Amino acid sequence: MIIEKNPDKFIVREYRKGDFEGVAHLWKVNDLGNPERGDDESVIEQSIRIGGSLLILENLSDGTICGTSWMTFDGRRIHLHHFGILPEYQGNQLSKLILKHSLEFVRKKGYQVKLEVHRNNRKAIELYRKAGFTYLGDYDIYIVRDISKL
Repeated sequence: MIIEKNPDKFIVREYRKGDFEGVAHLWKVNDLGNPERGDDESVIEQSIRIGGSLLILENLSDGTICGTSWMTFDGRRIHLHHFGILPEYQGNQLSKLILKHSLEFVRKKGYQVKLEVHRNNRKAIELYRKAGFTYLGDYDIYIVRDISKL
């Protein structure tokens, strides 16, 4: 498959009904989401209702959802996560395009933005640093996914 390298052939838009299948596929192939995380359509819609956004990078030639940037809002800051590009579209500067739109959302919202990135993901770290993100320190992150065990 030949991927169009012209960024004018892509659009960054808000998530809409009917996108979930493409979004779920992208998250699965990039190891960004799974049922254990609770990343389903209702959670996406709820996060948007309370002030977040899920941006979609769409290939205009065929409608493929080739990138996502999910920003959730907790009333204090914006958390940028599930930021990814389909593997066959990577290396075409598309991450810069969707990050630009993500940071425009952050500026309009007027809150700090925070993200987590795997320490081995050098390309993503470089992208985020060039965009102005700074390393917070050597924190370990903990989570309880199964709340029935609390």
